[in-house]
Amino acid sequence: MRELPLLEARAIAKRYGDTPVFAELSLTLQAGELVALIGESGSGKSTLLNCLAGLDHIDAGQVLLQGQDLALLDEAGLAALRRDKLGFVFQAFHVLPHLTVRDNVGLPLLLQRRRDPARVEAMLAAVGLAALGERMPRQLSGGQLQRVAIARALVHRPALLLADEPTGNLDARHAEQVLQLLLAQVREQGVACLLVTHSERAAAHADRCIRLG
Repeated sequence: MRELPLLEARAIAKRYGDTPVFAELSLTLQAGELVALIGESGSGKSTLLNCLAGLDHIDAGQVLLQGQDLALLDEAGLAALRRDKLGFVFQAFHVLPHLTVRDNVGLPLLLQRRRDPARVEAMLAAVGLAALGERMPRQLSGGQLQRVAIARALVHRPALLLADEPTGNLDARHAEQVLQLLLAQVREQGVACLLVTHSERAAAHADRCIRLG
């Protein structure tokens, strides 16, 4: 019998006022699968990620994460779900300026009331920032901030990773390093990853591609 999807969107729709963003959109992600989401700018890719994470509401349909219907959760329930099961790489990084690089990466563990310094250091090393743990975000380049955001999204071993252009600010070498890291998490930890990208190189790493718009 086929395993149930880790993430399932069933005929979901989103609009802003009278303007539809997407409608009747369905997709599934299995554990251990990397799926690339591609489409023109303005096609609703980032909005879709926000809806799948419960950061924005949908106007029709269902989103289920490990069988849990997000619409049945209140704000506290959604926050707990994101804390425990979700990693999110935002285009704008959302790195906290008053925390060091190390503390930014370790934040998801802190929110779970866990301490795992070895895991934090391993993630810093995995994204090439092992020597920069004590730096403040203002001391980093855009590409380095992107890698902090990626390490933070993966440190607590989420079931689902939503990554919005995670290689958009990286040079070719670091982009490949990050893509290999994402693939390793997907394969070794059974993470389901939905990767928004404009990069053909990044999309080529995916198990399959979904086009939006």
